[in-house]
Amino acid sequence: MRRVHIAASESYDVLIDRGLLPRVGEESAQLMKPGKAVIVSEEKIFALYGAVLEQSLQQAGFTVFRFFHNGGEASKCLAVYGELQRFLCAHHFSRSDVIFALGGGVTGDLAGFAAATYQRGIAFVQIPTTLLAAVDSSVGGKTAVNLPEAKNQVGCFYQPKAVFCDMNTLQTLSEAEYRCGCAEVIKYGVLGDGAFFSMLEKTHIRQQEENVIARCVEMKRDIVQEDEFDTGKRRLLNLGHTIGHGVEQCSGYGITHGDAVAIGMAAVMQGAARRGICAKEDYARLAAVLQMYGLPTTCDYPAEALFDACMADKKIGGGKLHLVVPRAIGDCAILPLELNELRGWLT
Repeated sequence: MRRVHIAASESYDVLIDRGLLPRVGEESAQLMKPGKAVIVSEEKIFALYGAVLEQSLQQAGFTVFRFFHNGGEASKCLAVYGELQRFLCAHHFSRSDVIFALGGGVTGDLAGFAAATYQRGIAFVQIPTTLLAAVDSSVGGKTAVNLPEAKNQVGCFYQPKAVFCDMNTLQTLSEAEYRCGCAEVIKYGVLGDGAFFSMLEKTHIRQQEENVIARCVEMKRDIVQEDEFDTGKRRLLNLGHTIGHGVEQCSGYGITHGDAVAIGMAAVMQGAARRGICAKEDYARLAAVLQMYGLPTTCDYPAEALFDACMADKKIGGGKLHLVVPRAIGDCAILPLELNELRGWLT
């Protein structure tokens, strides 16, 4: 088992292993006194893993409840968030109780934001069941729901008590779901570890899941510990996301987050190569590895439509947008742009 410690405002461990689910109750009982616990999940995810988790929690002394949402970005909204809050209230949850988020990034974001705001904060635990959530969204304490106008507009920073990553859950992912996580993994290589990127070129992620997840979590840990509240260095983690979120919104969230991030990374690195910020060979390597993992590098949305969608980006401040730009594989910088300058990166 790999254990990565995150020393944020609330410290916690990320546990990475196969067969972790039956041990979640025992591990959680060491962190908090067992009381009421609600498993927030999708029914299809709960059908796969919920019984094992529920039994583990009950054996450790927790009284377990279930709350289901329909899945997808449409569930990450104020309406479902409100339903979850009312569920907690109706079942008399208190600040000594806990939420377990069993699922992907949508579940983790929704459950985390509910935990952060119910009675001004109750405990929550992340149990990612997708590669994307394991390597990125379950770690670092970002929680949020969407508005119709844009993604992740209502949220806060709130760290979990623990993250349990059982790699066995990755075996039931569809190819499309697994591919989404691969985009975030590749992002970490471009962002700050050229050797890691080279490893991804040579050996498929499926053949080295534990090492890949641990390395991504370690990289995110180092950034979060330096800039927990996303005012400086943590913005680097948004590589590919400014344009990627625009792609998601233009598609009505029909394009998955991972595919959108891949498109965003390719667009920004191609733009950097055109401007002489990075070598054209580096862009070619990125495009090749994205294609190797079945990820897209382009989309058909007009530049003006993408620009309008990107204007809701949370990284805009003082009339400027902070675009994460690769200077080489493994080396990125934050480039402040006047808003109109973004158009040139979208063509």
